[in-house]
Amino acid sequence: MTDRCGIGEGCASCGDRALNGESACAGCAECGCSSFSSADKNGVLIGIIGGFGGMGTLFKGIFERAGIEVICSGVNTLYSNRYLAAKCDIVIVSVPIHETIKVIEEIAPIMNKNQLLCDFTSIKTPPVEAMLKSEAQVMGLHPMFGPSLSSIKGQTIVATPVRCSESDKEFLFDIFRNEGASVCIMTPGEHDRVMSIVQGLVHFATLSVAEAVRNTLEKSDKSGDKLTLDTVISVMSPVYRIEMGLIGRILGQDAGLYGDILKMNPSVVPVIEEMSAAVSRLKGIVEDDSKESFEDFDEFFLKNREAFSSYLPQATADTDKLIVAMTKED
Repeated sequence: MTDRCGIGEGCASCGDRALNGESACAGCAECGCSSFSSADKNGVLIGIIGGFGGMGTLFKGIFERAGIEVICSGVNTLYSNRYLAAKCDIVIVSVPIHETIKVIEEIAPIMNKNQLLCDFTSIKTPPVEAMLKSEAQVMGLHPMFGPSLSSIKGQTIVATPVRCSESDKEFLFDIFRNEGASVCIMTPGEHDRVMSIVQGLVHFATLSVAEAVRNTLEKSDKSGDKLTLDTVISVMSPVYRIEMGLIGRILGQDAGLYGDILKMNPSVVPVIEEMSAAVSRLKGIVEDDSKESFEDFDEFFLKNREAFSSYLPQATADTDKLIVAMTKED
């Protein structure tokens, strides 16, 4: 780790101050020592707040494989959040979205300009704004995958570096790339707008389909013409199982995560309103039994095909691979 205030190990006095609820010493905040990225990896200390959760555990292993020491804080753990903020070169907040701002506000006064403060949340604008109130360098991070993976090879991490040197960005990016992940750089606002579609709209649509299926099956039971989920799935070819599989994958995970993604990104509601309008329009076309309604459907379909035209070859190739893989398993 880079020395601060002439004291090795990240300034022990600041660690004591943090435990006592005080801010870091003036020397740590003002000293001109070099950034951590100039240090050997073996001297860098990363702290993960929430490091015993799924994502924290995953990235703890990633950093340790890169030869970096990692310490973690959590509920009733040896190290506190403030201790990590005082002691570590890089601090990453990896807690549920609705708790992130509170944690950042707790540690921001402790951190200094020679440290890097990051978060792992699925929303970027509010957390980044909160982190910028510290003196630390700031970069939001959003791993575009869940913590159940054994490897991040082929996965994407979105980064929103707003106050971060090129060398310190590359320090982390190199670690991610060496694990096989790609890094996509965006502004916090751009990230949240994109996620309103990638996550918000897609999760909303998936959960809506799940609700519609559940209600349809329950009504069939009450009418005496019972359908079961097993019956529905039994006739599905691989392409339909892919779509149903996405429903099952989401429902098998944490409801709180998806609630936060949908409710805490302000860009989501306008996109959902667009979906509601699209559903109403398509419903009207399907309900209409006139000859003209078939032309209306063609127009609806073809306009969307044109909009997605550049993506169609990749979509077909990707889903063909999934179908082949599923067929081999069968």
